[in-house]
Amino acid sequence: MRARNVSAIVALVLVGFGIKLFFFPAPRAEAESRNSLNVSRMHIGKDLPVQKLHDMSFVFSHED
Repeated sequence: MRARNVSAIVALVLVGFGIKLFFFPAPRAEAESRNSLNVSRMHIGKDLPVQKLHDMSFVFSHED
């Protein structure tokens, strides 16, 4: 009885996934290429100052 319920749930999930793919297809590669990150613009800020940070998050004091 339990195996029948599990197989029914799996079948419903697969049918639902198939219906979702039918009505909402995956985006095309052209759309992704238009919205992709422009890597050339990442190198514009080379001359920006660097902020120095003294992070002591994982430094523990040893008490003897």
